[in-house]
Amino acid sequence: MSSLVHITSKEQFSSLLTSSVFVVADFYADWCGPCKAIAPAYEKLATQLSRPNRITFTKVNVDHQQDIAKAYGITAMPTFIVFQRGRPINTVRGADPQKLSEAVRKLASEATKSDETPAEASSGDTTSSVGWVGASVPKGYGDISDQYDPKGLELLNRDSEFGVARTLFDASKPSALAGKGKASTPDWVESDTDEQLMLYVPFQSTVKVHSLQITSLPPAEGEDEERDEDERPMRPKTLQLYTNRSHVLGFDEAEDIPAVQTVTIQPGDYDAQTGTAKVDLRFVKFQSVTSLVLFFVDGDGDSEKLRVDRVRIFGEAGEKREMGKLEKIGDEPGE
Repeated sequence: MSSLVHITSKEQFSSLLTSSVFVVADFYADWCGPCKAIAPAYEKLATQLSRPNRITFTKVNVDHQQDIAKAYGITAMPTFIVFQRGRPINTVRGADPQKLSEAVRKLASEATKSDETPAEASSGDTTSSVGWVGASVPKGYGDISDQYDPKGLELLNRDSEFGVARTLFDASKPSALAGKGKASTPDWVESDTDEQLMLYVPFQSTVKVHSLQITSLPPAEGEDEERDEDERPMRPKTLQLYTNRSHVLGFDEAEDIPAVQTVTIQPGDYDAQTGTAKVDLRFVKFQSVTSLVLFFVDGDGDSEKLRVDRVRIFGEAGEKREMGKLEKIGDEPGE
Protein backbone atom coordinates (compact mmCIF):
# COMPACT_ATOMS: atom_id res chain seq x y z
CA MET A 1 0.00 0.00 0.00
CA SER A 2 1.41 3.40 -0.99
CA SER A 3 2.37 5.86 1.76
CA LEU A 4 1.73 8.80 -0.56
CA VAL A 5 -1.26 11.09 -0.12
CA HIS A 6 -2.63 12.34 -3.44
CA ILE A 7 -4.03 15.84 -2.98
CA THR A 8 -7.51 16.33 -4.41
CA SER A 9 -8.40 19.76 -3.00
CA LYS A 10 -6.97 22.90 -1.43
CA GLU A 11 -8.87 22.11 1.77
CA GLN A 12 -7.30 18.65 2.00
CA PHE A 13 -3.81 20.13 1.59
CA SER A 14 -4.44 22.82 4.24
CA SER A 15 -5.71 20.16 6.63
CA LEU A 16 -2.58 18.06 6.15
CA LEU A 17 -0.32 21.05 6.78
CA THR A 18 -2.10 21.46 10.09
CA SER A 19 -2.41 17.83 11.19
CA SER A 20 1.11 16.67 10.27
CA VAL A 21 4.18 18.37 11.75
CA PHE A 22 6.18 17.83 8.56
CA VAL A 23 4.79 17.57 5.03
CA VAL A 24 6.75 16.82 1.86
CA ALA A 25 4.94 17.86 -1.33
CA ASP A 26 5.83 16.67 -4.84
CA PHE A 27 4.48 19.14 -7.40
CA TYR A 28 4.32 17.21 -10.66
CA ALA A 29 2.48 16.90 -13.99
CA ASP A 30 1.40 13.79 -15.88
CA TRP A 31 3.15 15.03 -19.04
CA CYS A 32 6.46 15.70 -17.26
CA GLY A 33 9.16 13.10 -18.10
CA PRO A 34 11.51 13.98 -15.21
CA CYS A 35 8.56 13.74 -12.80
CA LYS A 36 7.95 10.15 -13.90
CA ALA A 37 11.66 9.34 -13.69
CA ILE A 38 12.02 10.41 -10.05
CA ALA A 39 8.62 9.08 -8.89
CA PRO A 40 9.93 5.64 -7.78
CA ALA A 41 12.67 7.22 -5.65
CA TYR A 42 10.15 9.58 -4.04
CA GLU A 43 7.75 6.74 -3.29
CA LYS A 44 10.59 4.70 -1.75
CA LEU A 45 11.45 7.61 0.59
CA ALA A 46 7.79 7.92 1.52
CA THR A 47 7.57 4.21 2.35
CA GLN A 48 10.70 4.36 4.49
CA LEU A 49 10.13 7.64 6.35
CA SER A 50 6.38 8.32 6.63
CA ARG A 51 5.14 8.63 10.22
CA PRO A 52 1.46 9.23 11.11
CA ASN A 53 0.79 12.87 12.01
CA ARG A 54 4.53 13.49 11.97
CA ILE A 55 5.93 13.14 8.43
CA THR A 56 3.52 12.98 5.48
CA PHE A 57 4.45 12.65 1.82
CA THR A 58 2.05 14.09 -0.74
CA LYS A 59 1.74 14.42 -4.51
CA VAL A 60 0.16 17.55 -6.02
CA ASN A 61 -0.81 17.48 -9.69
CA VAL A 62 -0.26 21.09 -10.83
CA ASP A 63 -2.77 20.80 -13.66
CA HIS A 64 -5.53 19.66 -11.31
CA GLN A 65 -4.56 21.84 -8.31
CA GLN A 66 -3.55 25.13 -9.90
CA ASP A 67 -4.57 27.22 -6.88
CA ILE A 68 -2.10 25.36 -4.68
CA ALA A 69 0.64 25.55 -7.30
CA LYS A 70 0.12 29.30 -7.71
CA ALA A 71 0.14 29.87 -3.95
CA TYR A 72 3.67 28.44 -3.72
CA GLY A 73 5.03 29.92 -6.94
CA ILE A 74 5.47 26.62 -8.79
CA THR A 75 6.72 27.30 -12.32
CA ALA A 76 8.64 24.11 -13.12
CA MET A 77 8.30 20.41 -12.44
CA PRO A 78 9.16 18.51 -10.50
CA THR A 79 9.41 20.83 -7.49
CA PHE A 80 9.55 19.39 -3.97
CA ILE A 81 8.68 21.58 -0.98
CA VAL A 82 9.22 20.55 2.64
CA PHE A 83 6.87 22.14 5.20
CA GLN A 84 7.13 22.30 8.97
CA ARG A 85 3.93 23.27 10.80
CA GLY A 86 2.53 24.68 7.58
CA ARG A 87 5.60 26.76 6.76
CA PRO A 88 7.88 26.03 3.76
CA ILE A 89 11.41 25.35 5.01
CA ASN A 90 13.15 23.76 2.02
CA THR A 91 12.69 23.50 -1.75
CA VAL A 92 14.27 21.09 -4.23
CA ARG A 93 13.74 21.90 -7.90
CA GLY A 94 14.32 19.29 -10.55
CA ALA A 95 14.60 15.52 -10.78
CA ASP A 96 17.72 15.14 -8.63
CA PRO A 97 17.35 11.98 -6.48
CA GLN A 98 20.47 12.77 -4.42
CA LYS A 99 19.35 16.29 -3.45
CA LEU A 100 15.86 15.05 -2.71
CA SER A 101 17.14 12.21 -0.55
CA GLU A 102 19.46 14.54 1.38
CA ALA A 103 16.67 17.04 2.06
CA VAL A 104 14.20 14.39 3.18
CA ARG A 105 16.65 12.49 5.37
CA LYS A 106 17.71 15.75 7.01
CA LEU A 107 14.02 16.34 7.66
CA ALA A 108 13.68 12.91 9.26
CA SER A 109 16.63 13.71 11.51
CA GLU A 110 15.05 17.01 12.57
CA ALA A 111 11.77 15.24 13.23
CA THR A 112 13.54 12.85 15.60
CA LYS A 113 15.36 15.66 17.42
CA SER A 114 12.28 17.83 17.83
CA ASP A 115 9.78 15.24 19.08
CA GLU A 116 7.65 17.02 21.66
CA THR A 117 6.52 15.93 25.07
CA PRO A 118 2.75 16.17 25.65
CA ALA A 119 3.28 19.26 27.80
CA GLU A 120 5.23 21.01 25.06
CA ALA A 121 2.61 20.12 22.48
CA SER A 122 -0.20 21.56 24.57
CA SER A 123 1.66 24.82 25.19
CA GLY A 124 2.50 25.22 21.53
CA ASP A 125 6.22 25.71 22.27
CA THR A 126 8.19 24.71 19.19
CA THR A 127 11.96 24.69 18.80
CA SER A 128 13.95 23.55 15.80
CA SER A 129 16.71 24.68 13.50
CA VAL A 130 14.22 26.07 11.00
CA GLY A 131 11.60 27.98 12.96
CA TRP A 132 9.95 28.73 16.30
CA VAL A 133 6.42 29.68 17.30
CA GLY A 134 5.25 30.39 20.82
CA ALA A 135 1.74 28.92 20.63
CA SER A 136 -0.28 26.48 18.59
CA VAL A 137 -0.76 27.20 14.89
CA PRO A 138 -4.42 27.93 14.02
CA LYS A 139 -6.07 24.97 12.32
CA GLY A 140 -6.16 25.24 8.56
CA TYR A 141 -3.62 28.07 8.34
CA GLY A 142 0.14 28.37 8.13
CA ASP A 143 2.88 30.65 9.44
CA ILE A 144 3.32 33.28 6.71
CA SER A 145 5.74 35.46 8.67
CA ASP A 146 8.45 34.86 6.08
CA GLN A 147 6.29 36.42 3.35
CA TYR A 148 7.28 39.97 4.33
CA ASP A 149 9.36 42.13 1.98
CA PRO A 150 12.62 42.78 3.88
CA LYS A 151 13.44 45.87 1.80
CA GLY A 152 10.29 47.68 2.95
CA LEU A 153 10.16 46.56 6.59
CA GLU A 154 10.23 49.52 9.02
CA LEU A 155 10.05 49.98 12.80
CA LEU A 156 9.60 53.46 14.29
CA ASN A 157 10.72 54.57 17.76
CA ARG A 158 13.01 51.60 18.37
CA ASP A 159 15.89 51.91 20.81
CA SER A 160 19.08 51.45 18.75
CA GLU A 161 20.74 49.52 21.59
CA PHE A 162 18.38 46.61 20.90
CA GLY A 163 17.17 44.71 17.82
CA VAL A 164 15.84 45.95 14.48
CA ALA A 165 12.59 45.26 12.65
CA ARG A 166 13.84 41.96 11.17
CA THR A 167 14.65 40.75 14.70
CA LEU A 168 10.92 40.36 15.29
CA PHE A 169 10.70 37.78 12.50
CA ASP A 170 13.82 35.84 13.47
CA ALA A 171 13.15 32.11 13.13
CA SER A 172 15.13 31.22 16.26
CA LYS A 173 13.78 30.67 19.75
CA PRO A 174 14.08 33.89 21.82
CA SER A 175 17.24 33.92 23.93
CA ALA A 176 15.14 34.61 27.03
CA LEU A 177 13.63 31.12 26.58
CA ALA A 178 16.71 29.34 25.26
CA GLY A 179 18.53 29.14 28.58
CA LYS A 180 21.55 31.02 27.27
CA GLY A 181 21.58 33.67 29.94
CA LYS A 182 21.90 37.31 28.96
CA ALA A 183 22.29 37.64 25.20
CA SER A 184 25.46 39.40 24.04
CA THR A 185 23.43 40.96 21.23
CA PRO A 186 19.80 41.59 22.24
CA ASP A 187 17.43 39.55 20.05
CA TRP A 188 14.39 41.64 20.89
CA VAL A 189 13.27 45.24 20.31
CA GLU A 190 12.48 47.97 22.81
CA SER A 191 10.86 51.34 22.34
CA ASP A 192 12.94 54.51 22.70
CA THR A 193 11.45 57.86 23.71
CA ASP A 194 8.16 56.45 25.01
CA GLU A 195 6.25 53.16 25.09
CA GLN A 196 4.98 53.24 21.49
CA LEU A 197 6.25 51.24 18.49
CA MET A 198 5.08 51.36 14.88
CA LEU A 199 5.85 48.30 12.72
CA TYR A 200 5.28 48.39 8.94
CA VAL A 201 5.15 44.98 7.22
CA PRO A 202 4.86 44.96 3.41
CA PHE A 203 4.26 41.54 1.86
CA GLN A 204 5.78 39.96 -1.23
CA SER A 205 2.27 39.09 -2.43
CA THR A 206 -1.35 39.57 -1.44
CA VAL A 207 -2.06 37.47 1.65
CA LYS A 208 -4.93 36.57 3.95
CA VAL A 209 -4.16 37.23 7.61
CA HIS A 210 -6.01 35.05 10.12
CA SER A 211 -4.25 35.85 13.40
CA LEU A 212 -1.05 37.01 15.07
CA GLN A 213 1.20 35.85 17.88
CA ILE A 214 3.04 38.48 19.92
CA THR A 215 5.91 37.29 22.13
CA SER A 216 7.18 39.61 24.88
CA LEU A 217 9.61 38.48 27.58
CA PRO A 218 10.50 41.41 29.84
CA PRO A 219 12.67 40.64 32.91
CA ALA A 220 10.79 39.30 35.90
CA GLU A 221 10.40 41.45 39.00
CA GLY A 222 13.69 41.55 40.86
CA GLU A 223 15.74 41.07 37.69
CA ASP A 224 17.55 43.79 35.73
CA GLU A 225 18.20 45.84 38.86
CA GLU A 226 20.44 48.19 36.86
CA ARG A 227 17.44 49.89 35.25
CA ASP A 228 15.13 52.42 36.87
CA GLU A 229 11.51 51.43 37.34
CA ASP A 230 10.29 53.57 34.44
CA GLU A 231 12.98 52.04 32.18
CA ARG A 232 12.03 48.41 32.75
CA PRO A 233 10.11 47.28 29.66
CA MET A 234 6.45 46.27 29.61
CA ARG A 235 4.49 43.86 27.50
CA PRO A 236 2.22 45.31 24.79
CA LYS A 237 -1.37 45.93 25.80
CA THR A 238 -3.18 47.91 23.08
CA LEU A 239 -2.51 47.02 19.45
CA GLN A 240 -4.02 48.88 16.49
CA LEU A 241 -3.90 47.30 13.02
CA TYR A 242 -4.01 48.98 9.62
CA THR A 243 -3.93 47.33 6.21
CA ASN A 244 -2.79 48.15 2.68
CA ARG A 245 -0.87 51.32 3.47
CA SER A 246 1.82 52.34 0.96
CA HIS A 247 4.20 53.45 3.72
CA VAL A 248 4.71 53.33 7.46
CA LEU A 249 2.30 55.57 9.39
CA GLY A 250 3.58 58.36 11.57
CA PHE A 251 2.34 58.34 15.15
CA ASP A 252 0.30 61.52 14.64
CA GLU A 253 -1.01 60.17 11.34
CA ALA A 254 -2.26 56.99 13.04
CA GLU A 255 -4.38 59.07 15.41
CA ASP A 256 -6.31 60.51 12.44
CA ILE A 257 -6.92 57.21 10.61
CA PRO A 258 -9.46 54.65 11.90
CA ALA A 259 -7.80 51.32 12.64
CA VAL A 260 -9.09 48.23 10.86
CA GLN A 261 -9.07 46.54 14.26
CA THR A 262 -8.00 47.48 17.79
CA VAL A 263 -6.99 44.67 20.15
CA THR A 264 -6.47 44.73 23.90
CA ILE A 265 -4.08 42.05 25.16
CA GLN A 266 -4.73 41.21 28.79
CA PRO A 267 -1.86 40.08 31.07
CA GLY A 268 -3.46 36.64 31.31
CA ASP A 269 -3.38 36.26 27.52
CA TYR A 270 0.40 35.77 27.60
CA ASP A 271 1.38 32.11 27.92
CA ALA A 272 3.33 31.57 31.15
CA GLN A 273 5.94 29.36 29.46
CA THR A 274 6.53 31.14 26.15
CA GLY A 275 5.47 34.73 26.86
CA THR A 276 3.29 34.62 23.76
CA ALA A 277 -0.22 36.01 23.29
CA LYS A 278 -2.55 34.94 20.48
CA VAL A 279 -4.25 37.83 18.70
CA ASP A 280 -7.39 36.75 16.84
CA LEU A 281 -8.38 39.01 13.97
CA ARG A 282 -11.70 39.67 12.26
CA PHE A 283 -10.65 37.50 9.34
CA VAL A 284 -13.19 39.01 6.93
CA LYS A 285 -11.34 42.35 7.17
CA PHE A 286 -7.94 40.84 6.38
CA GLN A 287 -8.70 38.97 3.15
CA SER A 288 -6.58 40.87 0.60
CA VAL A 289 -3.63 42.31 2.47
CA THR A 290 -0.58 43.78 0.75
CA SER A 291 0.82 45.44 3.87
CA LEU A 292 0.14 45.44 7.57
CA VAL A 293 0.85 48.16 10.15
CA LEU A 294 1.07 47.10 13.80
CA PHE A 295 0.83 50.10 16.14
CA PHE A 296 1.80 49.12 19.68
CA VAL A 297 -0.01 51.91 21.51
CA ASP A 298 0.80 51.18 25.15
CA GLY A 299 1.85 48.50 27.61
CA ASP A 300 0.58 46.71 30.70
CA GLY A 301 2.22 49.10 33.21
CA ASP A 302 3.52 52.61 33.79
CA SER A 303 6.98 52.26 32.24
CA GLU A 304 8.12 54.32 29.27
CA LYS A 305 9.56 51.22 27.59
CA LEU A 306 7.87 48.46 25.61
CA ARG A 307 9.49 45.15 24.65
CA VAL A 308 8.61 42.76 21.80
CA ASP A 309 10.67 39.62 21.16
CA ARG A 310 8.86 38.00 18.23
CA VAL A 311 5.91 38.57 15.90
CA ARG A 312 4.34 35.70 14.00
CA ILE A 313 1.69 36.12 11.30
CA PHE A 314 -0.68 33.28 10.37
CA GLY A 315 -2.93 32.97 7.35
CA GLU A 316 -2.65 32.08 3.67
CA ALA A 317 0.12 33.20 1.35
CA GLY A 318 -0.90 34.51 -2.03
CA GLU A 319 0.73 33.97 -5.39
CA LYS A 320 3.98 35.84 -5.91
CA ARG A 321 3.65 35.66 -9.69
CA GLU A 322 1.57 34.06 -12.39
CA MET A 323 2.39 30.47 -13.20
CA GLY A 324 3.03 31.33 -16.83
CA LYS A 325 4.24 28.52 -18.98
CA LEU A 326 4.98 25.47 -16.89
CA GLU A 327 8.22 23.76 -17.73
CA LYS A 328 9.79 20.46 -16.86
CA ILE A 329 13.27 20.31 -15.39
CA GLY A 330 15.70 17.66 -16.55
CA ASP A 331 14.64 17.17 -20.17
CA GLU A 332 17.26 19.05 -22.15
CA PRO A 333 17.48 19.05 -25.95
CA GLY A 334 19.07 15.83 -27.13
CA GLU A 335 18.21 13.87 -23.98
